[in-house]
Amino acid sequence: MTAGARKRQLPLAYRLVALFLRPVLMRVTRRDWRGLENIPAEGGFVVSPNHISYADPLVFAHFMFDSGREAYFLGKESLFTIPVVGWILRKCGQIPVYRNSLAAADAYRAAVEGVRQGKALGIFPEGTITRDPDLWPMRGKTGAARVALETRCPLIPVAQWGAQEILSPYGHRPSLFPRKTMKMYAGPPVDLSDLYDRPIDTKVLREATDRLMDRITELLEVLREEKHPAERFDPRRHGVPEIGNPVRHDDIGRPTSSEPDEGSSE
Repeated sequence: MTAGARKRQLPLAYRLVALFLRPVLMRVTRRDWRGLENIPAEGGFVVSPNHISYADPLVFAHFMFDSGREAYFLGKESLFTIPVVGWILRKCGQIPVYRNSLAAADAYRAAVEGVRQGKALGIFPEGTITRDPDLWPMRGKTGAARVALETRCPLIPVAQWGAQEILSPYGHRPSLFPRKTMKMYAGPPVDLSDLYDRPIDTKVLREATDRLMDRITELLEVLREEKHPAERFDPRRHGVPEIGNPVRHDDIGRPTSSEPDEGSSE
């Protein structure tokens, strides 16, 4: 651990999963961890990385575990119905998200309560793997900002790059060797203090979310050593499904159809 020492006792299932998975990840990846000093040593907060691969949660969880602050995630409800996997997720304290359902409000309340209990809550603000053809962050959903504004907790932006080399976006066949370098860069908290006394409405949520996505993109520029596109990709503007697994592309390489997958509501 390179940030604050872990002060709380982890759930037994979380400890067992970490005991098994961390040595595996140490063996099959190289790591370029940056900005660990920006991960709060104590107290609850929201931490939000960009989303480029199904492998992201494992790499991100490894990064957070090494920081001394284990992450707790909002995950799609279908994962919690998988035998054994669902049991492990629940025992590890992860939070199911019920999309397009009144139960989605329960997930939000659970997220807020988790932060107030002092947890590091991981939320992928894009809601699904980016639709940008070059894997830059796309237009974000407002869930991470909503929790941060409700609790007035730190909102930590994180850029990541490298997981897509282990598992391509929506791919199912991992490529572990030769070893790839996983790059993670945590930035200082996004300043939302000027929004605290305003109603948490659509305008405020969009402003806060855009600030978050701007910070993530700036950090990703450092990892990729290149400039981001002038305009952030917006699936709605391009007629691209915001959730689902793209199965074909148009003539400029953008996904045009999907099957049910992950995501979160606005």
